[in-house]
Parts: sequence; structure tokens; C-alpha cells
Amino acid sequence: MSVRKPIVRIKADTPEGGVDNNTTLSTETTMSVGEMTLEDAAQEAAGNWKRFECFCWFRESEIADPDNWAIIYTHNRDSGLLDQSNADQITEAMTPFTNGDDPDVVFESHNHWAVGHVDGFSIRVHRDDQITDAFRTYHDLAERLADYPVLDEEDYSRREYEATLENLADAAWRLNREYDLPDGWEGDVFSWFWEHNQRAVENRDDQGGYPEEGDLRAAFDALGYEKTED
Repeated sequence: MSVRKPIVRIKADTPEGGVDNNTTLSTETTMSVGEMTLEDAAQEAAGNWKRFECFCWFRESEIADPDNWAIIYTHNRDSGLLDQSNADQITEAMTPFTNGDDPDVVFESHNHWAVGHVDGFSIRVHRDDQITDAFRTYHDLAERLADYPVLDEEDYSRREYEATLENLADAAWRLNREYDLPDGWEGDVFSWFWEHNQRAVENRDDQGGYPEEGDLRAAFDALGYEKTED
């Protein structure tokens, strides 16, 4: 399993909720928050949305203490498997704080028809001059990511595997006419590659493995898949 550092800057084009076109958000990212003490991170994060360029946050008018809130983005339309995995772990940890009439976390998705979306949540950093449990929980996760960029290796590995199986089917689109492939062949071919040619299913660009046609042909022949008649 290959890993990389989490995103540090997020490209977002999200007027709906929202950011104008071609705006780079200089947010307090997972890495920088995790490298700060809890107190410094809270001070830096609170009101961070006011420093976003060309940004209009519609919820500002709906809450009584917008200066106590931060906006945290975890992934976007083009995020790779690692960011998707980490985002799901963060979402799971934040979900308990979304309950009640005045929650400390609200999940948000800011989007634009032409360029996609950026997702995350707004989080109340301070309540009654005290750092909220929600922000403490997020800071704990950020500290973990600062030390190692994967929150759940089992989840990330599963995503790599599932993405690779989908890529196998896509990569074999021409060979489907040459070979009589049985149901579930993708799993068998992945296992063969794992034993004989791991390079063919090595994670590429954090989108799973994508073997070459020649590698697939070698696997099909080795597994005894029969060729179709011309």
C-alpha cells in the first residue's frame, strides 16, 4: 500500500455556499492544525472562513456566533482514495457532534455547476469561551495525520483493492472480445498479479492499479482462460 501526505491546499470553485471561480482556499489544513497545540490551533481556526478569498458563507447569518466557527474541507470532486478514506473517518468522528438543535458540527458541500464540489464541515471551535469537544476531537485526528497520513489502513487498502478491480475491467475492454472471461475474473486476475507481477496492480495516482494490456494477456493465458473463436 502506498501512502502520501494529505492535501495541504484545496482548489475550490464553489459559489453556492460558496467560493467564486478559480479561487484557492488557504484554509487551516489538517497538517498545520495537527502540528499546533490545541490552544494555538483553536485560535487560528476560529473565524478562518473570513480569510477565504471571494467567499460567501450563507450560514453566517443563521448562527449567533459565526466568529467561533471554522470551516474545514476534507475532500473534493477529484480527491484520490486516501483523501476519500480519511474524509470518511473524519466524518464518522464528527457525526456525534451534529445532533441537537444547536450542534457544534454541520456537514457542508460547496459546489459549482462547472467545476464540481468541495466537501467538509463547519465546526464551532469555542462555546462559552471554552474549546468544544468537537474541535478537540478534530484536533486529535489532525495530530494523527501529522504523524502518519492514513487514519484507517484497512479502509484505505479496501478502497485500493476495489478501485483496482474496477480498473481491471476497464483495462480489459478490448480483450473481452478475445477471451471467454468467467464471472468474477477480476478477483482471480488480481490474485495472480499479486503473486506474480505486483507492479501491474500498483496504485497509480491514488486511483488504484491499472495494468497494461500485455500484463492482462499474460495473466489470462496463465489462468487458462480460453480464447474466443474469430
